[in-house]
Amino acid sequence: MEYVYRYNSPIGEMTLASDGKSIIGLWFDGQKYFGSVLSEEHEEKSLSVFDAAANWLDIYFGGKEPDFTPPLSVKGTPFYKEVWEILLDIPYGCTMTYGEIAGILAQKRGIVKMSARAVGNAVAHNPVSVIIPCHRVIGNHGKITGYAGGTDKKIYLLSMESRGVKALS
Repeated sequence: MEYVYRYNSPIGEMTLASDGKSIIGLWFDGQKYFGSVLSEEHEEKSLSVFDAAANWLDIYFGGKEPDFTPPLSVKGTPFYKEVWEILLDIPYGCTMTYGEIAGILAQKRGIVKMSARAVGNAVAHNPVSVIIPCHRVIGNHGKITGYAGGTDKKIYLLSMESRGVKALS
């Protein structure tokens, strides 16, 4: 059985999903790919993992970097999961480009080049918005590119974190 919980963020309602032990989804209501990993059979329920995630979100939206990550269990292809692991390593207040992530993956595989477009597709399908910080991925030359929750939310999150975006490299 899967469970959902509603969270009211400063930039819109969010829905969290859990398998009972871990967070499996977090979406802004109405965003692209909303509920993509959620089965049709689910119920609204209060769980300790939702309390932990809500605490994380309260700290985050309070303008501070949380010093913990709630339990996560993401569903996706091995490639998607590899990209999402890299996203978790992008420090609070910093950004990386799709091309930089593609470069990391290419180096890990011992190949010359990896598709930044494939990375972008994996980033777009991140099922745990904000906690897995896909909003920290930007285009070349600092360009703010698409965000499943909307570019207005991406700009808000980046601004809140850094009060001016700075590149990781």
